[in-house]
Amino acid sequence: MKCALVTGGSRGIGRAVCLKLAGMGYHILVNYKSNETEAAKTLSLINEKGGSGELLRFDVSDKNDIQKVLGGWIEANADNLIEVLVNNAGIKEDGLLMWMKDAQWDNVIRTSLDGFFYVTRLVLNGGMLLKKYGRIINIVSLSGLKGLPGQTNYSAAKAGVIGATKALAQEVGRRGITVNAVAPGFIKTDMTVALNEKEMKAMIPVQRFGEPEEVAHAVGFLASPDASYITAEVLSINGGLYS
Repeated sequence: MKCALVTGGSRGIGRAVCLKLAGMGYHILVNYKSNETEAAKTLSLINEKGGSGELLRFDVSDKNDIQKVLGGWIEANADNLIEVLVNNAGIKEDGLLMWMKDAQWDNVIRTSLDGFFYVTRLVLNGGMLLKKYGRIINIVSLSGLKGLPGQTNYSAAKAGVIGATKALAQEVGRRGITVNAVAPGFIKTDMTVALNEKEMKAMIPVQRFGEPEEVAHAVGFLASPDASYITAEVLSINGGLYS
């Protein structure tokens, strides 16, 4: 059974990615931290479309939780390789740096950057390196490329993952593993629901916010065998807002 792990797969971009990869024949490991209702809805949608999957509840910012739950799954499923890893989990705790609290910095960095490290290391050592095949796709952000005011923590976390993407790609390329990132701009999800799309779309050349499925389509391509010669790349999905 070929498997795909999507962290933060319960809603938004994560859910769309789960459905896309399920349609490509992957058994989906839907990771979530706390919202079991939404995670179960994602799994139900996968099943409705004829796919298969299961829920994996762990906090990507907690290395012990990752080792216990994800490590336990890998040990119990020695014949089922995680071929695709999508590091999607992330949080925002916005604020100007001068007023930012320690917890706002720590929470965002730990979720995006530490989460990438601990989950990816475990998946690599848990089968990808041995099988000499894998696709790692990191969901970063326009904020990590351009930097956005009020998001010093989020920009730093996503920029860190971009740098790690480029470095890791060079380490594992000879093992048949590609490592890429996609950098969404303004996408219609819970993270952007408070933004005024009518005002902000004037800045975007295509004059609208993106849909989660548009990000998922790019992830699906990078996860496919057709993308085997693409690695260390960051694909912007932002309607031309920034390149």
